[in-house]
Amino acid sequence: MNKSRSTCSRLSFAAICVSLFLVFASASVHAQAPAFPSKPVRITSPFPTGLAVDVATRLLAERLSRAWGQQVIVDARPGGNGLIAIGAVKKAAADGHELLLVANSYMTINPNLIKGLPYDPENDFAPVSLVSRAPFFVVASATGPYKSLQDLIAAARANPGGITYSSPGVGSAPHIGGALLAYLSGTRMTAVHFKEGAPMFTSIVNGDVSFIVSTLGSAAPMIKAGKLRYLAAAAPARLDLEPNVPSSKESGGPADFDVSTWTGIVAPRATPAEIVRRISAGIGSALSEPGMRERFRDLGFQSVSATPSEMSALIHGELRRYADLVKRIGITAE
Repeated sequence: MNKSRSTCSRLSFAAICVSLFLVFASASVHAQAPAFPSKPVRITSPFPTGLAVDVATRLLAERLSRAWGQQVIVDARPGGNGLIAIGAVKKAAADGHELLLVANSYMTINPNLIKGLPYDPENDFAPVSLVSRAPFFVVASATGPYKSLQDLIAAARANPGGITYSSPGVGSAPHIGGALLAYLSGTRMTAVHFKEGAPMFTSIVNGDVSFIVSTLGSAAPMIKAGKLRYLAAAAPARLDLEPNVPSSKESGGPADFDVSTWTGIVAPRATPAEIVRRISAGIGSALSEPGMRERFRDLGFQSVSATPSEMSALIHGELRRYADLVKRIGITAE
């Protein structure tokens, strides 16, 4: 009987020791986890203020500010084909308080297009979460001669190189879109690059440039004002955002013409994985708040989040896909 009690006591003591060990181990892990956020968070953006993507990012920042109890600032640093903003965050403190807004043009297209790019999308940054996706539309002057993609393509065949399209820079989605349309239609069209968003559209209204491959959010104000018109969705089927706009094929264009883009948040590569997960979860929660889906839709976007691993897989896969696409359509950094 005494032997049994002695064995029971030893087992109880061992159980207590194990429990204490687990408690202290857990406390140690939580003590080592860095506090976040402990100060204002900055989202550096390569996009000019006022564009639809800028408005959407500020909507997200407002929600994150409320959830985290710290100010979340959107710092627009356009220029240099994204290099100003990207360079600033690449060298920033890796503590989660310095984040970067990116689009697929910066993370998966430019690395295949621009030689000597001073950043590596996979090795210099930690993927955090997607923020939005956006389909594109072919847009022309409401008073111009083009009422369909068929009209535009016919003009390009009659005047090789004479049909022009607006772009915010080499490797941007509008640039890729215009070059892809030319490639798939067997024509030659000329890109006209602009440093700011507004002139891209006023140049079309004024008749200086033929068309643009644009998101709904960017083109909608001038379309509603009667200055621009949709020729087609840059997609193989009609899109829910504008179901009355014909697909590329329906408008006399290539059946496989398909252009879309995404935006997301990344952090400096050395940012602790636990902080990256916290930020990703915060973005997912903010995007799922009531009204956010509708607000993004009004801007021409679909709000969409992703885990860090999902975003990493997306970047890795698109880097390979665009390596082939850039080569086939023949665009180069000028």
